[in-house]
Amino acid sequence: MRGDFIRRHIGSNARQIKEILHFLKLSSLDELIEKVIPENIMSRQVPTLRSNFSEQAVTAYMRKMRKRNQVFVSMIGMGYYDTIMPAVIKRNVLENPGWYTAYTPYQAEVSQGRLEALSNFQQMVMDLTAMDLANASLLDEATAAAEAMSMCKRITKKQSNVFFVDQNCHPQTIAVVQTRADSLGYQLEIGDPWVDLDATSVFGALVQYPGSNGEVKELQTIADSLHAQQAILTVAADLLSLVLLKPPGEQGADIVVGNSQRYGVPMGYGGPHAAFFATHDQHKRAVPGRIIGLSRDRRGKPAYRMALQTREQHIRRDKATSNICTSQALLAVIAGFYAIYHGSKGLNLIAGRVHRYTLIVALALTKLGYTLQNALFFDTLTVQLP
Repeated sequence: MRGDFIRRHIGSNARQIKEILHFLKLSSLDELIEKVIPENIMSRQVPTLRSNFSEQAVTAYMRKMRKRNQVFVSMIGMGYYDTIMPAVIKRNVLENPGWYTAYTPYQAEVSQGRLEALSNFQQMVMDLTAMDLANASLLDEATAAAEAMSMCKRITKKQSNVFFVDQNCHPQTIAVVQTRADSLGYQLEIGDPWVDLDATSVFGALVQYPGSNGEVKELQTIADSLHAQQAILTVAADLLSLVLLKPPGEQGADIVVGNSQRYGVPMGYGGPHAAFFATHDQHKRAVPGRIIGLSRDRRGKPAYRMALQTREQHIRRDKATSNICTSQALLAVIAGFYAIYHGSKGLNLIAGRVHRYTLIVALALTKLGYTLQNALFFDTLTVQLP
């Protein structure tokens, strides 16, 4: 047994490494590294590490290095924005080890508090998107969009292998969807859905709302044209904008995905952040990820549980609706508590303030002679420079 453990978990031994190198027609591991690592990221300099540093000395050195950083306001947008985590959430959730986990719990029913918090997250997403069902989060918006493409193929009756992607989607979303499409043998068409979409030839489409350039357009026309051809509409939506905008569920969307980062989760050098995934009740057995449901225990009291688990990989293996069941439970809990903390009135105030600030900038730019390319917008502007 001990030898089997070493074989399975410790890695290749000297004999196996020699066999691998012989098969690859290479003479050494250094030569393998030269072949594999791109030249533009290869570092040939041997790191010089100072020895005998105490913990206090290392901390002082890191603080000194940190002071060299220049902190700027991020103006990139594209799905990630500055936000404020309320102190009560930071202290009682983020800094509380009792909430730490990247997953929905394996002994789910023991963790009633966590399940209730994730149920709140699901309900928040359902309310803002106007959809019937939401899962307990996914990795990020781009992954959720790729999962949505796979789900579109599962639930449509069309034989097409073509999936249409709005050119105004965030670039990271397009990149991940393209990677998934390549692996599944789907053909991706990228263009303007209001101009280039041929609903007869696709099994589904992904539209950004608002677009990556900030533009807000109605979705019903696209939804109607797709549904007339038995195709599925997925909308990648900004969750904060849905506080003010007409939700995708009221405009014919079949699936709504997005990122909950704006709900109290600062950017943190790019992540992590909880994605959301929402759809209609008739598609619930095709949804990826974990779903929290409310049942009753043997005493008749309310009890939260993991619902519809027969979709998942620990039961259906390779036939699961998704083999990325990893969620961002901690971040989803924070986003749900952020909505509870502020309430509907507070969220309206925040979204309204964000839009007003954007409007002030738009008016100022117009007065200065710049041309705005956005007819309608929430918080992002595209400006044409002279």
